[in-house]
Amino acid sequence: MQPRIEPTGRLAAFGTQLIEVHHWLREELSRLRDNVDAFLDGEGRRPRELRAHCLTFCSALERHHTGEDQNAFPTLAEEFPALRPTLEKLQEDHHLVAGILRRIEALVGDLDADLDENEAERVRRELDGLSAIVESHFSFEERQIVEALNSLNDPEWERSKPDFLKMSGQRPA
Repeated sequence: MQPRIEPTGRLAAFGTQLIEVHHWLREELSRLRDNVDAFLDGEGRRPRELRAHCLTFCSALERHHTGEDQNAFPTLAEEFPALRPTLEKLQEDHHLVAGILRRIEALVGDLDADLDENEAERVRRELDGLSAIVESHFSFEERQIVEALNSLNDPEWERSKPDFLKMSGQRPA
């Protein structure tokens, strides 16, 4: 059982911001899957646009997980040693997701005007697998660490939002 942790009263505590980023990533993944489906139905984006959208999403998810591994998780492990096994499990998930992202990037890396249905189907299957894993991962992460994140008071994170709390296009303050 996790210790009861009281939020610090910031406008948007770090754990709450994490949930917002997860929501945004879920929406982006859903849009990407819809774009692949539209392409397969003959009414979607051109392969180059589909490739750009896919690579942008993969980059955003990778940046989020790298930021957690390098910033959030070490801070949480120091402040809440009881969370260390959970944080290790989450990092294992990040490695699994990174492997899927590499496969997706390889599949879409060479997309051009001659994209065929078989290639798009392979991308769709990888995205379906990624979606299932990411949903499970985000749900577990939110249940396990949001309360601890909400209790943190890190002035540096407040001055300049860390990568794991950024959505695409956000720049440091």
